[in-house]
Amino acid sequence: MNVTIFGTGYVGLVTGTCLADSGHRVCCVDIDQDKIDRLNSGEIPIYEPGLSSLVSKNVEAGRLHFTTDAAEAVAYAEVIFIAVGTPPDQDGSADLSYVLAVASRVGELMEQPKIVLNKSTVPVGTADLVQDAIGAALQLRGLSLDFEVASNPEFLKEGNAVADFMKPDRIIVGTESDWVRKQMTELYAPFNRMRDKLVFMDPRSAEMTKYAANAMLATKISFMNEMANLAEHLGADIELVRQGIGSDPRIGYHFIYPGCGYGGSCFPKDVQAIERMAQKVGYEAQLIGAVEAVNQRQKSKLYQRVCSHFDGDLKGRTFALWGLAFKPNTDDMREAPSRVLMEQLWQAGARVRAYDPEAMAETRRIYGDREELLLCDSQDEALDGADGLIICTEWSSFRTPDFDSFHQRLKEMVIFDGRNLFDPQQMGDQGFIYYGMGRGRSLDGFKRG
Repeated sequence: MNVTIFGTGYVGLVTGTCLADSGHRVCCVDIDQDKIDRLNSGEIPIYEPGLSSLVSKNVEAGRLHFTTDAAEAVAYAEVIFIAVGTPPDQDGSADLSYVLAVASRVGELMEQPKIVLNKSTVPVGTADLVQDAIGAALQLRGLSLDFEVASNPEFLKEGNAVADFMKPDRIIVGTESDWVRKQMTELYAPFNRMRDKLVFMDPRSAEMTKYAANAMLATKISFMNEMANLAEHLGADIELVRQGIGSDPRIGYHFIYPGCGYGGSCFPKDVQAIERMAQKVGYEAQLIGAVEAVNQRQKSKLYQRVCSHFDGDLKGRTFALWGLAFKPNTDDMREAPSRVLMEQLWQAGARVRAYDPEAMAETRRIYGDREELLLCDSQDEALDGADGLIICTEWSSFRTPDFDSFHQRLKEMVIFDGRNLFDPQQMGDQGFIYYGMGRGRSLDGFKRG
């Protein structure tokens, strides 16, 4: 099939590349000419394991190309995806201006029947708005063309997006059209062989499924962070509690790791958006509001620990920071806990020596050159002369460091672990003061004796 995708961001690029790799012919359109030129040469603007080689492979094979020509893109395919950004508006609700601009553009340019699929994460009822925008543009042209608008939300995890698309748990399509059902069955056939993963429903239910999924996962994280905070006061170890409850198949082990808060492009934005959706229809979503409040509080937890340990005297101190991305296997720093921490440390007069395997360029893009921030070439270099180590991201290379070198590099043997990478008893035995998240004695730091 010929497929067009509006948007070459994270979702659009992964979707287009994976569809092309399955044999479809894909045209991706964006307004940024420099970005399009780089993509056509095989250079991608984000870090996502396995994606770069797939882009190059399918560009060379002629199945994937990128353009800024919207007219070419609309004419290219019967099936058009909208995969542009829906950033939070000032009140936290999703900004649909980019989605509706694409919808209007499709209506201005289409000359044959089209299926338009919302791949962007959009509030419930957006399919109706897109339908109206396309219809209004056609009416201005005096044309009557068949078209259908459907919802096809994405469920991609950053750091595992290619595998998620190639081997999906489910493929949600919100439509009441037999035409759309037939085309989507054909489009997704390469990803639907072992068992039927296609789930058809009405558009509003599909739109809500995306938000409900992310809100549920965010709820699990905030719940565990709340339990971790309680465990500290009760003298329990949340890691043991996690193992105990995770063994219950009704709960499972996924998304029950306590830490310094969730970030990224999805959970914070989508939790806020669903809360605003509830407010607009006069419903008070108390649980959703609590999920967001717990997460915001959790992002300041590491700073509070550091402050408490040093009796509030942080001016002139330097801290090693391991991990800048909001999670491993990505360079994404949107809503990352590291950003909250660094900005609080700088406000208190402290300096940061930071390292992340992939997010260094993104950190430099966000913060530029600052006297109080040094981006180091390795995790060991970040330790040199620091008053303590703070961990914000659970990269695998951080899990087995050379602890002996810490004694030569750090001024003080103190670790503030926002991801519970290490065992408190072992850290105490090696002479460290160790602050974990919900590790029983975390309030005062765990140390030998």
